[in-house]
Amino acid sequence: MEEDLDDVVPCTSLAVESILRVGTAGAIWGLCTGPYDARTQGLKGIARAYFVANSVRVFGTQCGLVAGVFSITHCGVKKYRRRNDWVNGLIGGAAAGAAVAARTRSWPQVIGMAGLVSVFCAAADYSRT
Repeated sequence: MEEDLDDVVPCTSLAVESILRVGTAGAIWGLCTGPYDARTQGLKGIARAYFVANSVRVFGTQCGLVAGVFSITHCGVKKYRRRNDWVNGLIGGAAAGAAVAARTRSWPQVIGMAGLVSVFCAAADYSRT
């Protein structure tokens, strides 16, 4: 009776929804780790508040970016292939992993992270199907 919403909702809507959810989780993570990191660096006052705000911004943006890249790639591949299997997660995970490591500008790290995230996403998709 229930139909899968992934087949009805456009890929861009799924991407925006995942960016908002995971980006918010990243911002909360930055809000939790920021004060600790600021204290270990000995920051006080305005410098500490700036450090915490920057930590929230960085974690929220990074998590949202990875979630958006993964969900738009996963959904696009699923619509292109017209199949819902573990290969979609493999490709989406590779794209998201490459997006995470791209800022390092080190090809071994990009390839390693893409492979690692890809394997985890494929395993998660395989266990669901």
